[in-house]
Amino acid sequence: MSAEIPASREVPVKENRFKVWRQTRPFWAGLFTMLGGVPIAYLPYGDLRLGNITLALATTAGAGALIIGVLLITLGLTMWFQPIVRVFAGVAAIVLALVSIPVSNFGGLVVGFLFSLIGGAMSASWAPAPPVEEAEEDEESRDAAEHDGRPEASYEAGAEHGTEVVPVAAFPEQREAEHQATETTIDANGGRNSAG
Repeated sequence: MSAEIPASREVPVKENRFKVWRQTRPFWAGLFTMLGGVPIAYLPYGDLRLGNITLALATTAGAGALIIGVLLITLGLTMWFQPIVRVFAGVAAIVLALVSIPVSNFGGLVVGFLFSLIGGAMSASWAPAPPVEEAEEDEESRDAAEHDGRPEASYEAGAEHGTEVVPVAAFPEQREAEHQATETTIDANGGRNSAG
């Protein structure tokens, strides 16, 4: 393929479906958040065996760590399947990542904390791409912006060449408000409002 020949933009439908699904939601944010929830939930309950020695990272707040980890995994799935709540899910993931530092072995040995924090920030900052129709309208508005902004007279209406149309004011003239003094307005003007 040479530089003069553009690549084909047509992708087979089966390969394109996952790509389109992934691009219409905060996919990487959800993945990072779920990956952060796994070590936070697992480490307080897991143990490591090195020969005859067993290492356990159990803490007194093991149930809290499990709850935080499960909530982070749930928020990651929420980012994938309900992208409309991405900002809430992102902020909640950041808060849970911060809470996991004292509760779950320094946030799952800092690995879970960092993954959850990055995933929450990505989710809170993600914005969907503009629809295709809006992108086409933007191109049309850019073309219109190249025009100097002054309306031109049409030749069909009998205008001479080079004649400009003077726009009429877009807003009608403002009239002064008619003010009728009553007992309640006099009291309101004095700073004492009464309902009757």
